[in-house]
Amino acid sequence: MIKKILVVILVIVTSVSYAQEGTSSPYSFFGIGLQKFKGTVENRSMGGLGILTDSIHLNLQNPASYGELALTTYTLGANYNGLNLDNAAGDDSYKDNASLDYLAIGIPAGKFGFGFGVIPISSVGYQTNSFDADGFENQFFGTGGLNRVFVAAGFKVNENLSVGLDINYNFGNIENKSIKRTDFEFESRRIDNSDLSGVSLSFGIAYNKMISEKLKLTTSIVSTPSFNLNSENSVELATVTILPNGAEIVNNRTEVETEDQKLDLPAELKVGAGIGEPKKWFIGAEYIYLNASSFENRSFASDNAIFENASKVKLGGYYIPKYNSLTSYLNRIVYRGGVRYEETGLNINGQSINEFGISFGVGLPVGRLFSNANIGFEFGTRGTTDAGLVKEEFFNISLGLSLNDRWFRKVKFN
Repeated sequence: MIKKILVVILVIVTSVSYAQEGTSSPYSFFGIGLQKFKGTVENRSMGGLGILTDSIHLNLQNPASYGELALTTYTLGANYNGLNLDNAAGDDSYKDNASLDYLAIGIPAGKFGFGFGVIPISSVGYQTNSFDADGFENQFFGTGGLNRVFVAAGFKVNENLSVGLDINYNFGNIENKSIKRTDFEFESRRIDNSDLSGVSLSFGIAYNKMISEKLKLTTSIVSTPSFNLNSENSVELATVTILPNGAEIVNNRTEVETEDQKLDLPAELKVGAGIGEPKKWFIGAEYIYLNASSFENRSFASDNAIFENASKVKLGGYYIPKYNSLTSYLNRIVYRGGVRYEETGLNINGQSINEFGISFGVGLPVGRLFSNANIGFEFGTRGTTDAGLVKEEFFNISLGLSLNDRWFRKVKFN
């Protein structure tokens, strides 16, 4: 078992470097980047619904779920994102990217369960330009994001109630680069770089109760208090020569002294409930409140952008024709679907930037026990073309694995 744990830790550590990329959205310029979905393919395929807990799947959105585990569970997922950008002038462009979305393991131990893993929290990946009053072009580039390594524990208080705790270490780097193109031999370049780090906590409660012979009520509450991120900032000014292939030759460089910061990230509260027949069907809803108006990040501040309190609503569910069918593979497939509407908390030029998405997917049984491969699809929009902004039409194709094993076996001696 120790060897298995070491292998998983090694995979998680080596995967961290891949967790930062994952967006081409110009809205990732603001704050600490575009917020990433913090759940599994199973969750994303149900409109992002994060209230379900059971004994064979990890729920990365509620730490109380670890108290429900009966089998050791490994889960990992990746996502391909296609993005079409439109403005009021009718200009459009297409961009795409792929990223590792999560990697985690959950281990049961009686009434306790614990786990650990890594997920991306935000992503920066924009490339835009504008022209000033003199007709000179200004180019803007951004890369990086915020990642999270977490340790989670859950405890099954009784047959119906479980509680849990996430301890998260958040870290990452964001680089914002601007280049002013002129008619002169040299161009001017500025690079703002921030190394981010900080600890956060999440508290979860899951209450599940059979309310009839077949129907089960599921409820979930997750609270994430506000937390601080340390931002170690640096600024570099330089004159550069831009070659025809886009390469930059630095002619001189100056480091500008700048202050480090403590960034207050907003508190979040999730409340959800649903009903269904176990191993057959489920439908549920979730409401999320984000106290985003408290967020302030002067390093990435913009005169035309503010943050405001935000709400998110999610509705989703699943259906399994016959989970234990011996004659039909199609009857054992999990069919999922959902819809979501989200206020991002970002307001630009007086316009709130909101998202809408429709998702669906399947869970395909594989191997022994209850392992499955999950495929999800999501189509949605973000933003608006009003007030000189950009409307994004996106789609996500998500692939994930949920693998089960028994690490703790009783050994019999003859």
